[in-house]
Amino acid sequence: MLKKLYDWTLEKAADKKGERWLAAISFAESSFFPVPIDLMLLPMMLADHGRVWRLALITTLSSVAGAVLGYIIGAFLFEAVAQPLIAFYGYEDKFAAFKNYYIEYGVLIVLAGGLTPIPFKVITIACGVIGLNPLVFFLTCFPARAPRFYIEAALIWRFGRPIQAFIEKRLPLLFTLVMIVGIGGFVVLKYI
Repeated sequence: MLKKLYDWTLEKAADKKGERWLAAISFAESSFFPVPIDLMLLPMMLADHGRVWRLALITTLSSVAGAVLGYIIGAFLFEAVAQPLIAFYGYEDKFAAFKNYYIEYGVLIVLAGGLTPIPFKVITIACGVIGLNPLVFFLTCFPARAPRFYIEAALIWRFGRPIQAFIEKRLPLLFTLVMIVGIGGFVVLKYI
């Protein structure tokens, strides 16, 4: 299954619509989709080293646009959409306490959420719920998301071929590690 997903991603990287897929999934990942965009971004970067910077830009812009949707969900659709999402991820008990942190440390939380395995969608929805200044939120999303994607681009650009061979040889192990880090982000968020 992992090999098929990896091959599908490499195929999409070569396809003209690959960038559209990347943008759509990056957008969704910042507002409601549970799968990290890195699982698509990294293989696409590996498939075409010449486009790593473009792919990082597409991912960053789409992620920030998706963050705005997450903010809107939190601000205007909390009961209808955000509350069920929070319940789905099991964050009901911690959400009230988390709101208090936002009031005091909103910008720092957005920055940390964008750079760490903490699910960014939870951060974006929470910002809308507590009413973090929309302009401050929007402007903070760029420095929160861009470094992550541009660091990945720099690593692929610099070490692409050896990293690709390493990934292809150890794909199940690396997928497991990514999932552990992702789940770890949810666990950290749950116990904050």
